[in-house]
Amino acid sequence: MPKFSFLSTACVAAAFVGAGLSNTASAQWGTVKGQVLLDGEPPAKTQKVLVVKGDAQAKDAAVCAAQDVPNESLVVNPTSKGIANVVVYLQKKPAKIAPSVAKSEKSQVTFDQAGCRFLPHVLLVRTDQTVLVLSDDEAAHNTHTYPIKNRQDNFVVAPKDRTGVSVKPLTVAERLPVKVKCDIHPWMEAYWVIVDHPYAAITDENGEFTITDLPVGSHEFIVWQETAGYLEKKYVVNVKEGENVQKPLKVSAKMFDK
Repeated sequence: MPKFSFLSTACVAAAFVGAGLSNTASAQWGTVKGQVLLDGEPPAKTQKVLVVKGDAQAKDAAVCAAQDVPNESLVVNPTSKGIANVVVYLQKKPAKIAPSVAKSEKSQVTFDQAGCRFLPHVLLVRTDQTVLVLSDDEAAHNTHTYPIKNRQDNFVVAPKDRTGVSVKPLTVAERLPVKVKCDIHPWMEAYWVIVDHPYAAITDENGEFTITDLPVGSHEFIVWQETAGYLEKKYVVNVKEGENVQKPLKVSAKMFDK
């Protein structure tokens, strides 16, 4: 398979940089940086507001229609054309992991609810972490997860619960991000990315991401977004000590018109 075969099969491009390695003889790790950009204009249906401010017919309208609830199925920066919430990750745990990232810095990550939205919309969860689910809303929500390999969770979070509900560790890595829904407010959706290694990232508001301390060598990344699905199943990056690697990367707007 060509080193970057996805360019012809997925109409995708990205700017990846492998860099930032130690100058010592024992250096074994590199950093990959990238940006995912939209080529074209986002489909209109992905930009429609989910709940309009003041909609009296919305469930718990006093809380959920106090402001617009945005559609986060495709979030594009209008200036940079960067696509937020794209997940870039190694599907398989590599044989060698840098000691600096072998264990998560935080034993717990937070999943909040505010304005009848899940925050963050895409959450990275390692198998050595627990998830603390909070709510800042005056209405009750439930958190319903739909994993394939882990147990399913479904519980109610009380209004204004800032103590939260702690979810037991999800001990098995999932092949794809796991959908999370609120059954009380059906427009509320999010995703948890459950991995058993540190080599995963979610693009920010400018479509940028960084994955640090990768072992030197060849790695196959999955690039995924909730509306388009796979942007690439086998995105191969060769991380080389002391060397920067750049590849252009753009995603056709047609991929999101499904």
